[in-house]
Amino acid sequence: MVEQTFASSGTGPGIARGAVAALADEPLDWRFKAAPPQSWGRSTREWLATGPTLSSLGTPLLTLDGAALEHNVRTMADWCAKAGVALAPHGKTTMAPALWQAQLDAGSHGITLANLPQVRVARAFGVQRILLANTLLDPAGLAWLADELAADPDFAFLSWVDSTESVRLMDEALRAAGAERPVEVLVELGGPGGRTGARGVDAAVEVAAAVLRAPTLRLAGVGGYEGALAHDASAEALASVRGYLRALGDLHGRLAGAYPDGTRPVVSAGGSAYFDLVAEELANLPEAFVVLRSGAYIAHDDGFYRGISPLARDGGQTPFRGALHGWARVVSRPEPQLALLDAGKRDLPFDEGLPEPQQVRGGAELTGTAARITALNDQHAFLRDAGDLAPIGAVLRLGVSHPCTAFDKWTAIPVLDCADAAEPKVTGLVRTFF
Repeated sequence: MVEQTFASSGTGPGIARGAVAALADEPLDWRFKAAPPQSWGRSTREWLATGPTLSSLGTPLLTLDGAALEHNVRTMADWCAKAGVALAPHGKTTMAPALWQAQLDAGSHGITLANLPQVRVARAFGVQRILLANTLLDPAGLAWLADELAADPDFAFLSWVDSTESVRLMDEALRAAGAERPVEVLVELGGPGGRTGARGVDAAVEVAAAVLRAPTLRLAGVGGYEGALAHDASAEALASVRGYLRALGDLHGRLAGAYPDGTRPVVSAGGSAYFDLVAEELANLPEAFVVLRSGAYIAHDDGFYRGISPLARDGGQTPFRGALHGWARVVSRPEPQLALLDAGKRDLPFDEGLPEPQQVRGGAELTGTAARITALNDQHAFLRDAGDLAPIGAVLRLGVSHPCTAFDKWTAIPVLDCADAAEPKVTGLVRTFF
């Protein structure tokens, strides 16, 4: 059987659909904080058959809007197809095999991950093409990877290297493990003040030369992360991103002719903030298989990504929709313009902006009013200036910012048919594995 490479089309659905489907047979109990007591002892499938609604769920709560999820998956797939780039969405955003399957079914080439434990989750669910956006140097981890590659010719794996020393360490560990298949690697280019990555094209070319000398490694292309160099959509930030992407394109050109026979070089960049610039700068590189790694788009948000997403910056595009909502109850109103909610840092993301009050269930719209969340404690949110719009006992819907730090707080997330409905129906329960 022909061993797959990451750039090859591969075979099969890209994930073990049976393993994903089996999650619906998992019994629910107190271990899942979103699962109400009336679901305990039932499987997810059995509980959903009872027709639960949002009212049957407690607070604090995080939910997904099913209609928004479908819209976002379809919108990104269509955008990539039009731009002529492939997509390996970053699975660390959700760590949810059911959502990975939706992305793969929509045409994603593979799944990107950030560390070895995440890769092991993906392999447990049969993900066939994995891009590890990191350097793997752990000898025990490399031995496990060597066994996975030897046991499954359809498994294609790609990771990064950014120094000759990391090449040496990987090669030594793989030799010691008796690796049968070479591990494909991208030479990672970084930028001044950024995260990992060789500093400069010349240094990256030296790393590529070291890869070519290592028998356990296979040079597969170049990659990096432009999002580490900018954090907004200002002209200065966009210029910095473009400059970095042009350097990445230059590195691709410098390595032309260096690849093993039959290799179509991978060029990978692109988070959820600047993927438009990645396509503009890299999509037409000769011989390149350009792979985006955007991940946050699937849930989008009502904060950081709402403001910086390329589909929001370009008014002519169909924008993504915020699919994540927090739900919290007013449990105290010790001052006329201060209310305390029963959701906090353990429940909702806060690293890229605090949640925003959107509406009171069955009551007032809060968007556009003075109401705002000013702080989060571990288990409480401080709501100010909502006044009588948010009495004790009221349940508020909150928009959240930065989905990458939302999913990890919940092992099971209810999916609603439409969060804007008067009484949303629960149509699914997304399992996460962090």
